[in-house]
Amino acid sequence: MGGLTQDIAAFVSALDPADLPDRCIETASTGMTDCVGVMIAGCDETAVGLVGATVQEGSGDDVAPAIPSGRRLAPADAALVNGVAGHVLDFDDVGIDGHTSVVLTPAILAEGWHLNASGGDALAAYAAGYEAWALLDELEPGHLHDRGFHPTAVTGTLAVAAACARLHRLSAEQTADAIAIAASLASGVVANFGTMTKSLHAGRAAQSGVIAARLAASGFTGSPDVLEHRTGFMRAHSASGNPDVERGDWQLGKTWRMLREGINVKRYPICYATHRSIDAMLALVESHSLTPADVSEVMVHMGTTARLMLRNHSPKTGLEAKFSLEFAMASSLVAGRVGLAELTDEFVSRGDVVDAMKKVTCTTTDETMVSMPFAPADTVSVRLTDGSVIAHPPVAHARGSWDNPLTRAELQAKFRDCCRGRLPDDQAETAFARLIDLKDVASLRDLPLTAS
Repeated sequence: MGGLTQDIAAFVSALDPADLPDRCIETASTGMTDCVGVMIAGCDETAVGLVGATVQEGSGDDVAPAIPSGRRLAPADAALVNGVAGHVLDFDDVGIDGHTSVVLTPAILAEGWHLNASGGDALAAYAAGYEAWALLDELEPGHLHDRGFHPTAVTGTLAVAAACARLHRLSAEQTADAIAIAASLASGVVANFGTMTKSLHAGRAAQSGVIAARLAASGFTGSPDVLEHRTGFMRAHSASGNPDVERGDWQLGKTWRMLREGINVKRYPICYATHRSIDAMLALVESHSLTPADVSEVMVHMGTTARLMLRNHSPKTGLEAKFSLEFAMASSLVAGRVGLAELTDEFVSRGDVVDAMKKVTCTTTDETMVSMPFAPADTVSVRLTDGSVIAHPPVAHARGSWDNPLTRAELQAKFRDCCRGRLPDDQAETAFARLIDLKDVASLRDLPLTAS
C-alpha cells in the first residue's frame, strides 16, 4: 500500500544487525549500557517499589527479570518496572527529542531475555526503534513539548513497538500493526514533570511497546496508515499542524539518523535542559572560587522550550528540584556539584540553598538547535556583590553530549557508581564489559544484571 507507516514497517522488518554502521553499534551499546547502570541506581526508589507492587510474579517460560532484583515478571511488566527505575533519577541519556534509551532498553532486555535474543538482535532492535522515532521527529517542524506532550511517552511508545517487532521478527504487515496499536497507547504530559509520574512515562512506554508487538504477533490489527492519515498519529500530536507526512523517500537504512543525532549521556541526575548551564556555572564557581556570599545574582539565558520544562522555580523536594533551573544554579554555587546527594528533600530545603535559588534570573530565546528543542547555546553570567559581572562563554554542547562525549573510562566510572551497593564490584565490571561490547553477546540471558 505504501506510505509512511508501511515504509517504516518495511524498514524495521528487514533490518539485520549486519546492516548497522559501526558507529550505530557503538551508540546503541553506549545507550543501553548507561541505561542499565542508571536503572540499577534507581531500583530502590519509592516510585519503583510502588509500581512493582502493582504487578504479579510471572510463571513458566514467559518471564523476564526485574533488574537487579531478579524478580521474575511477565516481560511487559519487567519492562514497566525497569523503565520506571531507569527514569526515576532523571540520570538516563537524552536523544532526538526525548529519552531514547530508557524506553528502548528495558523493553529490549525484557522481551529479548524471554526470546533468548542475541546482543546483535538487541542492537538491531534499538536501531529500529531509534530510526523510526528520529524520522517521526524530523517530519514535525514543531516541538511536542510545546503542546504539553512528553515525547518519551508518546513517540517513544511507537519506537518500542518497532524495536519489539524486530525482536519478534514480525513481517512488515505485522510490524505496521504493532506501530498502529502503539499509536493508541501513547500518552504522557509535561505537566507531570517533577513528580513520580514522569518516570511512569518511561515505564509505560516500554510496557506498551511490548504489548503492541505481542498483540500484532497474535493477529491483532491496526490502521495501515495510522501515522499519515489526516486523523492519525502525526497530525493528532502535531505542534505545528503541518507534519511532512507525504514527503516520501525517507532514506531509512541509507541516511542513519543515529549517526547525526546520537545520544547525550548525562553527567547530572537532573533535567537535561539544565546541563549546559550547570557546566558553565560549575566552571565559574571553580575558576573564581565563588561562594554564595560573593554572588548577588546568577543570570541565565536559555531556550523558551527548555525553560518551559523547568517549571519548578521554588522546589521543595528532590523530585521537584530535578526540573528547576533555580536549584541547578544554587546547587552548583552552594555545593560545587549537582549529584545524587544533592537531589534530596533535605538539601533542597536547606536555608542556604533556598537563598541561592532566589538569586537566579532567566531570559529566553525562541531560537532552537536543529536537533533538539533547546537554544543553540546557553549562557551563564554572575553579578558579584561588588557590582562586577563575570561570564562564561556560551555552552553549545554539554559534557557527555553527542558532540562532547564521555570517554569509555568516564562511562565506566558512572556505571560503577550507579551499581555500587547493589551489585558486587566484580559483577558490575563484568556487566559493563559485556554491555559495552553487546554485539559479541550470544544471549541476553548471559548478561550478569541480577544480584547473585
